[in-house]
Amino acid sequence: MTSFPISEATPVSFPGPPPAETDVVVIGGGVIGVCTALYLSRKGRRVVLLEKGRIAGEQSSRNWGWIRQQGRDPHELPIMVEANQLWTELASQTNVDIGLKRSGVTYLAESDKDMKGFADWLPFATALGVDTELLDRSALKARFPELAKGGFYGALTTPSDMRAEPWVAVPALAGIAVRDGAVIVEDCAARKLDLEAGRITGVFTEAGRIACSDVVVAGGAWSSLFLRAHGVLIPQLSVRASVGATDPVALPHQGAAAGGKFAFRTRADGGATLAAGGFHELFVGPDAFRALPKFRAQLMSDPFKTRFLPAAPKGYPDAWSTKRTWAEDEVTPFEGIRVLNPTPNAGKLRKVAAEVEALFPDVGPIRYRSMWAGMIDTMPDVVPVVDRVEAIPGLTVGTGMCGHGFGIGPGMGRVLADLVCGDAPGHDLRRFRFTRFSDGSRMELAPAL
Repeated sequence: MTSFPISEATPVSFPGPPPAETDVVVIGGGVIGVCTALYLSRKGRRVVLLEKGRIAGEQSSRNWGWIRQQGRDPHELPIMVEANQLWTELASQTNVDIGLKRSGVTYLAESDKDMKGFADWLPFATALGVDTELLDRSALKARFPELAKGGFYGALTTPSDMRAEPWVAVPALAGIAVRDGAVIVEDCAARKLDLEAGRITGVFTEAGRIACSDVVVAGGAWSSLFLRAHGVLIPQLSVRASVGATDPVALPHQGAAAGGKFAFRTRADGGATLAAGGFHELFVGPDAFRALPKFRAQLMSDPFKTRFLPAAPKGYPDAWSTKRTWAEDEVTPFEGIRVLNPTPNAGKLRKVAAEVEALFPDVGPIRYRSMWAGMIDTMPDVVPVVDRVEAIPGLTVGTGMCGHGFGIGPGMGRVLADLVCGDAPGHDLRRFRFTRFSDGSRMELAPAL
């Protein structure tokens, strides 16, 4: 019951070989890398995307499938509003049904404190014209009577938020990128940057060197390991999040909803994608110890959200035995595990199902069709790094999406393409700057919604 649609056994769709020369190399075939390659191609740049395993094989296909404006960090929100529009445009540019539905997202309040948090965030949505509404207990009962049976204090809801099937959607976006001129090569790990006088002149891969002047690192859970090998240090960790797909079930809501201990969304097959809301697990390794001071504010704000596990499985990015340095002609950790496929926490998922059954008795018994887990790249302040790295001219980083990457992917991809090309991105990116963890800035956590 731990199968997943994309794995190392999935046939390669983009076999290569890579060209010897290009303008930009994008490292990482998740939603951020794919969208960056797509928009770079549309800006007329020659781009090669390298994926060590399979397109969308890791967290970009293992997420909840929410395309959510609601609850975003105020600095992310304008990019997410753009992404919401871009998803609709991109869905019309492929003949693949990605399951895109404008079915809304609803957060349920379990206390007056939750309601206050919702109310504090609402003005950010209102300022950008997002159709978010705050519902008190009586309004929740009128709007979503089935959800109200759970005894909640109220809700925050955004009807224009959407959902899609991520393991279908991201490969479909890759197809659009290739049609628009991008070169994608799977089963091809980037090993090291080739630097001359500190500036990027190429990328060493397991299939040979690619000459280029720009590189975008969008490697998700693997980004920190790749960057550290070049002296670029970011306090990024990866946490395990477990998800299940149920058999057909009579959900109390046809969109996506989350309470304090659960989150669900309707699936095209009549079932639900179900997960534990606000819960994840951290394998403690060398990076966890190094980054602990930066994560202190996050841990103190919600000390019970993270469960700590003693050590990552062999070969994981922060496993104790994982190599941190290597030469360009050596086999790297990126070739050791082509697709991260963590074992899901089945006990936690069964507990979530029982909690949903107890809250909404009309749902009936929930049975899982499959379970899986992914490794989410996360940052101390719960917002990503999206920036050029001044110390290495030609290097751009887009990582640490903190579980929010699927929905915002097209918007962040468009922004990263502009950064590479030296164009104005149209958004204030200071919140996402690379130097914020070393310039003495106060840690500012994203809203805990």
